[in-house]
Amino acid sequence: MKKNIITVLVVLGAVAVIAFILNNNKKENAAKVAVVAEKNASVSVKVETVKTEEVSLDFSSNGTFKPIQELIVCAEKSGKVISVLVKEGDRVSVGQTLAIVRSDVINVEAQTAESAYQNALADYNRFDNAYKTGGVTKQQVDQARLGMVNAKARLTQARISVGDTRLKAPISGVINKRMIEPGSILAGMPPSQMFEIVNVSKLKLKVTANEGQVAGLKLGNVINVTSNVYPGKIFSGKIIFVAPKADATLNFPVEIEISNNASNDLKAGMYGTAQFASNQQKQNLMVVPRNAFVGSVSSNQIFVNENGVAVLKNVTAGRIIGDKVEIVKGLNNGDQVVVTGQLNIVDGTKLEIIK
Repeated sequence: MKKNIITVLVVLGAVAVIAFILNNNKKENAAKVAVVAEKNASVSVKVETVKTEEVSLDFSSNGTFKPIQELIVCAEKSGKVISVLVKEGDRVSVGQTLAIVRSDVINVEAQTAESAYQNALADYNRFDNAYKTGGVTKQQVDQARLGMVNAKARLTQARISVGDTRLKAPISGVINKRMIEPGSILAGMPPSQMFEIVNVSKLKLKVTANEGQVAGLKLGNVINVTSNVYPGKIFSGKIIFVAPKADATLNFPVEIEISNNASNDLKAGMYGTAQFASNQQKQNLMVVPRNAFVGSVSSNQIFVNENGVAVLKNVTAGRIIGDKVEIVKGLNNGDQVVVTGQLNIVDGTKLEIIK
């Protein structure tokens, strides 16, 4: 009996010791978790200091050269191509014959219309002379005149059809693509495509400018344009269009017309860069990196690091100059703005600054 009591006491003691150890381990783990939680409560971000610096207001914008004119020449009427007088790469002028379509049937129709008109004209002259002497009535003269007018209209149409057999260039330029050969059958509806003519004596460069930049752009402003294909060469252009409304990216389309050189070095489809010079070459401005803004510059919100805590501030943004943005109001020189990690923080989040 005494032995059983001792065994029970030993077991109870062992259980008590195990419980004590487990309790201590639990406290230590809780303390460690609290330390980790406190450490993980801060978010790692990068910051940059707000400062006033001398900034160049000049800016550049990239785009693609487009021809001043481009046109697909289509057949107006059906017929068989007898000969093609130009090839790809040829320069053509307005009114130059590009191809000839079979015309024997059309010529016969034109000759018939010519004969009908001459007969109608002779009939009218006879009736008109007879009316003067009282030989015919006024109604007969009017009918003869109507017949003559209708015959002349048919002749005019026939002559137009004859002219249509010699297909002419509607604009000056270079044959960029030829889609017909001798023997090709042209359709009038839908019209067959015959030539693509491109005029690159002048080109258009379409670029964009933001709201801070577009205010200084005027129609007729002379702009220097360059192309990576021809390093060191500068082409002169002028602004021919400034959009009155921004596009979906809140930028304003701007078109620049450039006169090509004598050898037409610039080609449609090349990339070009427009160099916009400001009247004020440099100016002292308070600026921050563009990526300091929450979402986009238009949000006018920036996180500032104040003693290791994120503070969301409303600012007034000015001009966008490259990768920097002018700050008109809301920040001071020396403020530290968050430039990375804004998606992970809110107002009041503890910050861990990384270099």
